[in-house]
Amino acid sequence: MDRLIDAASGLIHRVDDDLPWGNACRRTPGYVEVQRAMCYGRLGFAREAGALWSQVLDAVPSTARRDRGVYLARQATAAAAGREPEQALEIAQSAVGIAVETGSVRLARELATLERAMRPWHAAEVGRDLAEILAPVTEGA
Repeated sequence: MDRLIDAASGLIHRVDDDLPWGNACRRTPGYVEVQRAMCYGRLGFAREAGALWSQVLDAVPSTARRDRGVYLARQATAAAAGREPEQALEIAQSAVGIAVETGSVRLARELATLERAMRPWHAAEVGRDLAEILAPVTEGA
């Protein structure tokens, strides 16, 4: 997978701006590493995904609040997949703050994904804490 993502990185300059998805791959800092982290997370490589999300987040400009929130939610989901619910909860707190501040629908969807990933702990204290933290985003959804 890494080899394919590295190869894709070399093709970004060929993306046609007239296509519906535009030029996000050129205007999003760390776009290829974001895609790599998403792949790691979805393939169950939680530790690798979490470490890569940390690197990606270090490079996100302060003006990209919505992106930062989405990436935090994805990092929290990777932590949950790696059976680190307390870490997922800690990361989620920052993501929820951004969701409330921005009203981002995309971020709310990522937090719903986190909520599903945390289902194994729904009856535990960490699960109840997550439900409380997510309430401002999930109420009325």
